[in-house]
Amino acid sequence: SSSSDLLEIRERLRAFAKEREWDQFHTPRNLCLALVGEVGELCECFQWKGEVEPGLPGWSEAKRQHLGEEMADVLMYLIRLADKCGIDLPRYSASKS
Repeated sequence: SSSSDLLEIRERLRAFAKEREWDQFHTPRNLCLALVGEVGELCECFQWKGEVEPGLPGWSEAKRQHLGEEMADVLMYLIRLADKCGIDLPRYSASKS
């Protein structure tokens, strides 16, 4: 399920940060600011392109790859931020549907 996938990613991110002794720097504020930076990088993928059709017709595989990498960065910071804030994302996303 998507819930267990998010939990697995959260645990992997916790371990990754702990191994590198980054946990001390991963405060909610710092993670939120990093997330904003990553969202900016994601937005650059669409900058100056005008409206983009669903499915991204005409995008090269390299541009799709870059977009996917930026989306993954945003997801990782969001999961890490939720973890450090004690927020259970699946609980809240499930309540919206």
